[in-house]
Amino acid sequence: MTTEWTHTTVLLQEAIDALAVRPDGHYVDATFGRGGHTRLLLSQLGPQGRVVALDRDPAAIEVARAINDPRLTIQHQAFADLTQWPAASVDGVLMDLGVSSPQIDDPTRGFSFRGDGPLDMRMDPTRGMALSEWLATASVAEMAEVIRDYGEERFALQIAKAIAFRRQERGPLERTAELAQLVADTVKTREPGQNPATRTFQAFRIHINGELAQLDAALEGSLNILKPMGRLAVISFHSLEDRRVKQFMNRHAKAVVDRRAPFAPVPDMPLRLLGRIRPSEAEVAANPRSRSAILRVAERVAAARGTA
Repeated sequence: MTTEWTHTTVLLQEAIDALAVRPDGHYVDATFGRGGHTRLLLSQLGPQGRVVALDRDPAAIEVARAINDPRLTIQHQAFADLTQWPAASVDGVLMDLGVSSPQIDDPTRGFSFRGDGPLDMRMDPTRGMALSEWLATASVAEMAEVIRDYGEERFALQIAKAIAFRRQERGPLERTAELAQLVADTVKTREPGQNPATRTFQAFRIHINGELAQLDAALEGSLNILKPMGRLAVISFHSLEDRRVKQFMNRHAKAVVDRRAPFAPVPDMPLRLLGRIRPSEAEVAANPRSRSAILRVAERVAAARGTA
């Protein structure tokens, strides 16, 4: 029997409202997940409206294909591929970053320390290297760099050395419970209420999936494919993602004045910032996983690059 893993979409109405949906518009849900945003978006479109849903996870694609709606196109691909789409071709792009509840809750995916499963962590388990494979050969320096940079973990070197010692003494780590226990034994202090392995698991997941490089490419692609007045809405769940989104939007919305030429014309910038939105107290109470979410919104105000 197949277990049905549930997912509660974060900032559902807020994200769709942020897109300022036009009934005949063309939109991209760049991270379909379990389709909460896509379904609400479709409900606001007319017969000529269109949604393209992307996801790297084959399980998400299977859910998407069960939606019987001719206005929906499903593509099993990473959102970094938006860089290959035609310029000024869509009215809105939505990204809901991070992992979905079904990925976290299913121990066979290896994303979480809450249940024991294989150390995989791939968003697309049909491609790339599982975490257990990488940990079997990575050097202490490589592991420490990943844990420090992607997990902002101050005990990164100690954890990396512990993994290497365990590998030498007893063989490579294969299970999530083994990694979680090793980290717990190594990290002696932690913020109240946080599992000692939280930062390490985050770091390894980001590394195995190339998440930050994927995000950078997806943001650049979105800027190019948005029509004038098109909206970009991005939901992030941790500081590394949010910082990148914020910096990207600011970079394309705020002109830098050359102090050596104070009277020179200020260049037109392609984005207009529309602010950020946090979950309501009611949403956080109903879905604690939403507590760290931040939705940032910007609007395309200039002609897309590569167009007249």
